[in-house]
Amino acid sequence: MGKGIWNEVRDYVWITVGLLMYTFGWTVFLLPYKIVTGGVTGLSAIIFYATGIPISYSYFFINLVLLIVALKILGWRFMIKTVYAIGVLSVLLAAAQWMMTTGPNGQMYMILGPGQQFMSLVIGCMITGTALAVVFLHNGSTGGTDIIAACVNKYKNISLGRVLIAVDFVIIGSCMFIPQFGDTLQRVHMTVFGLCTMVIENYMLDYVFNARRESVQFMIFSLKYQEIANAIGTQLDHGVTILDGHGWYTGKDRKVLCILAKKNESQYIFRLIKMIDPNAFVSQSSVIGVYGEGFDPIKVSVPKKKDNEN
Repeated sequence: MGKGIWNEVRDYVWITVGLLMYTFGWTVFLLPYKIVTGGVTGLSAIIFYATGIPISYSYFFINLVLLIVALKILGWRFMIKTVYAIGVLSVLLAAAQWMMTTGPNGQMYMILGPGQQFMSLVIGCMITGTALAVVFLHNGSTGGTDIIAACVNKYKNISLGRVLIAVDFVIIGSCMFIPQFGDTLQRVHMTVFGLCTMVIENYMLDYVFNARRESVQFMIFSLKYQEIANAIGTQLDHGVTILDGHGWYTGKDRKVLCILAKKNESQYIFRLIKMIDPNAFVSQSSVIGVYGEGFDPIKVSVPKKKDNEN
């Protein structure tokens, strides 16, 4: 099996794991307590209350439009995985909702007991936010507003969570204008809980997503700098920069290795350094962002030069 095929299989496995987590968090902790959420599902429910159009119609149409956008901007690979995720998630949600339903009146089982809406909200959103991050990290999407976030993130250095917060804020805030949700106090209550779901879920999304991308910088001072550089370059297939340094106290010239790496590579780098030179002086620091080859792409717009400029 080629490396490309193996990477695709691995992506689908992790996307499925993320969808299972999302289904668990949604149907066990959020749905039984009738907690308002954002996304296309929330938007479809609002359209239904305002116009009477069935949720299934608006949900399908909105996702169809967004999938067309994804095809144009993000390509076939993203769209195929998104269609896969939408199909699998629909089946999982239907099955999980059926399993959580008790009695002939369609009442769902409240695992934390009655009156535990906020605690259920916190637990459920932590799970669903983590699940969305797992799906995104493996080039997938659960459809809906996730597609909007992926499109924006492709061209702008704006976190996925922030984009989803902006979209969900508009969707959840519109609950205040739907009389079918009850009186003003009830609508305020539902809107506030909906905003809480938005903040917690998207915070977890950004936290898990960015933890995977976190980078560090090493400054290594050692007389065996060449051996350390060779080991890191060959065993980790990593770039190394050699800087010229000058000691103030000793007055001697010294070579300094500068390395930018992912945080999860830190232990391997420390192990190599200790094996070669246990007395090496090493400084490790976190960096806000690393952009370029091997790291994140630079996502800023560049103004076009005017024709009359040289």
